Amino acid sequence: MSITADLPQTLWHQTAQETVQAPPLLGEVEADLVIIGGGYTGCSAALRAAELGAEVCLLEADTFGAGGSGRNVGLVNAGLWLPPKQIDALLGQKDGAHLSQTLAAAPSVVFDIISAHQINCEPTHNGTLHCAHAPSGLQDLQMRHAQLTAIGAPVALISAEEARERVGSDQVHGALFDPRAGTIQPYAYAVGLARAAVAQGAKLHAKSAATEISHNGQGPRGWLVKTATGAVRARHLIMATNAYPLPIKGYAAPATIPVSYFQAATAPLPDHLGDQILSGSEGCWDTGLVMSSWRRDRAGRLIIGAMGALSHVGSTVHINWLRRKLGQMFPSLADQPFEAQWAGRIAMTSEHIPKILDLGQGFACFGYSGRGIGPGTVFGRQMAEALLSGDRTALPVPVSRDHSLPFARLRSTYYETGATLVHLLADRGAR
Repeated sequence: MSITADLPQTLWHQTAQETVQAPPLLGEVEADLVIIGGGYTGCSAALRAAELGAEVCLLEADTFGAGGSGRNVGLVNAGLWLPPKQIDALLGQKDGAHLSQTLAAAPSVVFDIISAHQINCEPTHNGTLHCAHAPSGLQDLQMRHAQLTAIGAPVALISAEEARERVGSDQVHGALFDPRAGTIQPYAYAVGLARAAVAQGAKLHAKSAATEISHNGQGPRGWLVKTATGAVRARHLIMATNAYPLPIKGYAAPATIPVSYFQAATAPLPDHLGDQILSGSEGCWDTGLVMSSWRRDRAGRLIIGAMGALSHVGSTVHINWLRRKLGQMFPSLADQPFEAQWAGRIAMTSEHIPKILDLGQGFACFGYSGRGIGPGTVFGRQMAEALLSGDRTALPVPVSRDHSLPFARLRSTYYETGATLVHLLADRGAR
């Protein structure tokens, strides 16, 4: 069973240097922890649990990083899209502050793992630029700067002149620089986490979709997870499918709002063009209502993207807009061809805050709202630690007992329709 069989291969899949050996599950095995889902969360949990000496079995329906982890922009950000005060308003001051501080350290956790396990994923720890897409965007950045510096974040608000020099475009009007952040090759990072987990003793199985889950409440290994060719009995369970759940008998995946994000990559830029654009190798995104992002990879390609899907008749609207956007931001690249284009799904909650759902002797984690790399890595590690130790106090967010999200598909349609209309009308003249 493949969750991405009908989707085009990404640039990241084409250029990744990491590999992992993970044969399908055959027969029945036992474990301390069974994990379903081989993206950042699942692989990070497997790695941490194996480091702690646990017997770990991870089941991935497709290949590692096949879902959102391999279709990511690759920005390793600190925190969420929400500013700290909004997080506090939703979670309460104590829990909000704990989440903000936990995710402030997320980039360091990611880059430390990359260094410790020599993951070949083009790590570039040069910060990110949250760019004002128009003069009005500065108000949002000023608010974020004030709130972030109030909690000790080392962010800096930079002028329009400096932002334009660092980006290489006159279409930005100031920026918020975060030196904690950076960029990676996102698919290679997911595969590298899987490879590191295997090296630590975890048992990982690709092409092993879970078909049925049950918990009998008896004995030390009460969870039973079946696949087409085997089964796992385990003490603890982590569900880490996020935006790419498949039907599983005995388990209803928590509802999220699926939002699509598409990207395209140029060929590697010649030096005389590349030296003028993102010379500091920062990753960027903007304050636009329909957000867009841009960054460089190690080979010198420019990767640019925005909210929107490529799986419907309006996909040409998105790609045509992206071509106009590229030429408007970087006129010297107006005629540069795109050598790859792809899209992926983001799982959003109504509050835009990730959730951990209590499954008894297990957790389901979901809803990173586009911030999968740092939060996924940290949430995976901390869920593994909490289950193995029995201490839940350090989890990034309080555990939820239930979850509902009415009209999730309708909300998804709303976002896609809005993105399509904006891309149909925008960037045909003055913004």
